[in-house]
Order: sequence, then C-alpha cells, then structure tokens
Amino acid sequence: MIGRLTGILREKAPPQVLVEVHGVGYEVDVPMSTFFNLPATGESCTLLTHFVVREDGQFLYGFGTEAERFAFRQLVKVSGVGARTALAVLSGLSVDDLAQAVAHQETGRLVKVPGIGRKTAERLLLELKGKLADALPAARLAADSGRHDILNGLLALGYNEREAASVMKQLPPELSVSDGIRQALKLLAKP
Repeated sequence: MIGRLTGILREKAPPQVLVEVHGVGYEVDVPMSTFFNLPATGESCTLLTHFVVREDGQFLYGFGTEAERFAFRQLVKVSGVGARTALAVLSGLSVDDLAQAVAHQETGRLVKVPGIGRKTAERLLLELKGKLADALPAARLAADSGRHDILNGLLALGYNEREAASVMKQLPPELSVSDGIRQALKLLAKP
C-alpha cells in the first residue's frame, strides 16, 4: 500500500496532480482543498495517500492533511458513496465544516455540494454520525454549537446566510446564544 508520496510536483490539472518520486510519476486525484494548498509546479510536495484497487484500475488519492484522509476514508465506507463522491464532498466542504454538518445533522450543507442529493446527504449524516468527532476537538465543537445556534437564530429572523456569516465573524468566540444574537442584531442594524 502507498501511504505517502514526497517528490516534485510536475503537473497540476484539477482534480489530478502528477508527483514525480525518484523518476516515477504518480497520478494522484486530490480534493480541491488540497489542490489549492499545493506549491507551484517544480517544487517539492508531500501528500498522504489512499490507494484503491478495483477491477477497472488502480487509483491513488492524495490529501494535504491527516484529517482530510481520515474523512475521505470514512466517506467511502458509506454505502453508495464512491471515491469521486467523497472527493466532491471534501472539495465542497472543509473537514471542519463536514464534521459540524454531521454533528448538527444539517442536510442543507451537504446538498449544496455538486453531485449530492437529499437521499445521499441523509445517508451520509446517518452513517457518519459519531465517526467524525475525531476531526474536531470536543471543546471546539461545543463552542461551535453555541455559534451554530446564533447563526440559526439570525436565519430564523429573516437574515440571509451571507449577512449572518459576515456578522458572525465579528462576534467574540465565547458568547452565550442570547448575548450573541443581541450583539449580532446590533451589528446588523448599523448602516
């Protein structure tokens, strides 16, 4: 099994890259989150990998972080989700966002990913529940739970996601839900 590649990045053609390791070029499919963090062609890079052997070929998938590879491996374990779908999920959502969506059972965040319908999103949420907790520290997840409630409160009051997300960035991290909503409304009221 190939677990990691360190070599020279020779080509970048999303979602595939070519990494040359001691004269051998490895074609590696990567999620866009990894792709955007790669160095320029001709520079050295390291990718954590997941190697798949199927009837129709051998495929190598690469990741910039251990969290991405862990999330990919959890995604491909879900029935009906293949490697391409798992890459699409990781290209559309960061590992943190995916873990939060699973923790809060948010189908809406997953269906925004191209190729993910409502049924697939529901299956992902059901089968990943409790399996991505390692991707986020428990304390951060608890703090994010309060921030999630503030965001949902703003959305319920009629603000759109863009407005709510921009004001959430201005709020201090350790606020109660009621104080957070109160401060967010004050910020939204300013012209």
